[in-house]
Order: sequence, then structure tokens, then C-alpha cells
Amino acid sequence: MGVAIEVVATSVDESVQEGEAADQYLDRVVLAKFESARARVGVDRVVLVADTSVLRDATILGKPENHAHALEMLATLSGRRHVVATRFGLGRGDVFEAATVETVVEFRSLSRHEMTTYVATGEGKDKAGGYGIQGRAAAFVRRIEGSYTNVVGLPLAEVIEALERFDFG
Repeated sequence: MGVAIEVVATSVDESVQEGEAADQYLDRVVLAKFESARARVGVDRVVLVADTSVLRDATILGKPENHAHALEMLATLSGRRHVVATRFGLGRGDVFEAATVETVVEFRSLSRHEMTTYVATGEGKDKAGGYGIQGRAAAFVRRIEGSYTNVVGLPLAEVIEALERFDFG
């Protein structure tokens, strides 16, 4: 996109707290990531952070804990619609703005063999919902409503618009 970036790792607890709704979870994690990154790079730099959640019936599907959990996640998504919500935050100094972009993804019905074969690739092991739309799991997707890049993990159109408001784009 023509924007020079520096990746800065943050150390933030991304576990869902008991009774925490998806919007509360995303607010908490994105703000924590922003504060952590800003502490590392300073207040004069523009900081962009994001977190993506896969929601099935308002339940947050995190990253799979193991092979069996990954299969369970895919089975719950098979033949159904789910929501991918990415909250991103952008700030400099004391200015911070955040927005959430949601995309509806519909999976076709998956066979046990397809799910097992996919999980064995390891492609989805570190991804919310246990799959990556930008890889082999693209074959599972019947349709999406909304931003494709949001499902990948960062809604580019919305992020670029936010960067332009910071006179950074």
C-alpha cells in the first residue's frame, strides 16, 4: 500500500475472560496492544494495532489449542455462516481511534476427510477460527459479505482511510 511500516511485537493476554462479549474482548485487547506498542516506540510515532475474532453465534472462536480443537472448530463452521470481526486501533500521542469491521463468511459443508486433511497442513493452527481464507481454506468458502482483507486479518480500505485522517497515508 506504499506505507513504510515497522513491526513491533507486543505481549498481551489474548485469552477471553469469563462472560466477556466479543466487542468487549476486542476493545480490551486492541487497547492493550496499542498501549504496549506505544510504550515500545514512543508517543510521537503512529501506531496501528489489530485483533481478529471469528464469531459463531456470538461465541468467540480463538486459535485452536491442538489438532482436535481445530477439527472441532471447522466442524462447527461447516455448512454455516459466521462473522469475522477485526478491531483495529490507530493512534499517535494522546489521540487514539478504533473501529471494528465485520465480514460474514459462509462455509460449504465439509467432509471429515477435508477437515482432517486441512488441519494436518498446520495452516490454521495460529489463526482465529482455525483457518486462513488466504490459503487452502479458500476452497471452503461459499461466499463472503464484506471485506476480504478483513477476513485475512486487517481491513485495508478502512485502515488506509484512518491513516489518511492522521495525515500518514
